[in-house]
Amino acid sequence: MTTDQLYTEALDLLQQLISIPSFSREEDKTADAIYSFLERHGVKAKRQGNNVWAFNQNYNPELPTILLNSHHDTVKPNAGYTFDPFTPTIKDGKLFGLGSSDAGGCLVSLIASFLYFYPMQNLNYNFVLAATAEEEISGINGLEAILPELGEIDFAIVGEPTQMHLAVAEKGLLVLDCVVHGKAGHAAREEGVNAIYEALPDIEWFRNYKFEKVSDTLGPIKMSVTVVQAGSQHNVVPDTCKFTVDVRVTDAYSLEEVLATIREHVKATVTPRSVRLQPSGIPLTHPIVQAGIQLGRNTYGSPTTSDQALLRVPSVKLGPGDSARSHTADEYIELQELEEGIELYIKMLSLIMN
Repeated sequence: MTTDQLYTEALDLLQQLISIPSFSREEDKTADAIYSFLERHGVKAKRQGNNVWAFNQNYNPELPTILLNSHHDTVKPNAGYTFDPFTPTIKDGKLFGLGSSDAGGCLVSLIASFLYFYPMQNLNYNFVLAATAEEEISGINGLEAILPELGEIDFAIVGEPTQMHLAVAEKGLLVLDCVVHGKAGHAAREEGVNAIYEALPDIEWFRNYKFEKVSDTLGPIKMSVTVVQAGSQHNVVPDTCKFTVDVRVTDAYSLEEVLATIREHVKATVTPRSVRLQPSGIPLTHPIVQAGIQLGRNTYGSPTTSDQALLRVPSVKLGPGDSARSHTADEYIELQELEEGIELYIKMLSLIMN
């Protein structure tokens, strides 16, 4: 198919996806639609839960493999919508609808690019396309669940709206539940150990501590105390203070390294909710990054977290649309952005095939 034909197919699929509610953990109908779309185009697709994936027709196990991944779940519509979020509406060169930008436009552009390369012979790489679920809630039944089925991956393109610039690094996430203990007593007397006061030095440490290594693309690690809970009534010295810390980790450290440093410096009991969402990135010298630069794209570090955090291979976040529109009322993608996304994906991937 020509790129014009691929664009038409991608636009039709995106409109279909918008019309189907696909909240996280409820993406079965959009998974059906994607699976059927691939089958109609002669692609032998596979499915597990609400995840759909496929390999290129001439897959060669001796070649490295490129993962093309994006998600088809959405958040619930913002209350400020003036359009029906499930009615794809084209107006003034824009396609409005829930998930049009985050990340439907990216997903259908990657699917179109996959179809372009699907029948080709004598490629330098294999391709595996993965349309996955539960990205918006960092769920365990999305990309993470099918990674063993995808085989060894050399590098990945994760489709998220970046205006087709290259997010070459992405912050990881640690959410920490911290507990400091004191001793209960009557507030009117000099008794007890106030757990709030005991926690204050730790809270101040989180506020002021600077990790030594600073990422070239993402800057310093950021730690924020976001929730504090203590006490039950005004006249009782609290014996427990609980607080939550949001830690955005750069590619200069692993989550485990950051957690070890924190535990060395605070007296609170520190329990991470997860160490799944690691920082990620790709060298600026990598061929796909160089291909993007050659085509006039910029590189930057992304502060937000995506399914890229689940990958343990070099990866770049890249896609049409603007992340500023994500989760907003009257979400849209410009038709020109969609067309450009397909063209640039194909051009970048073609450059590394030479």
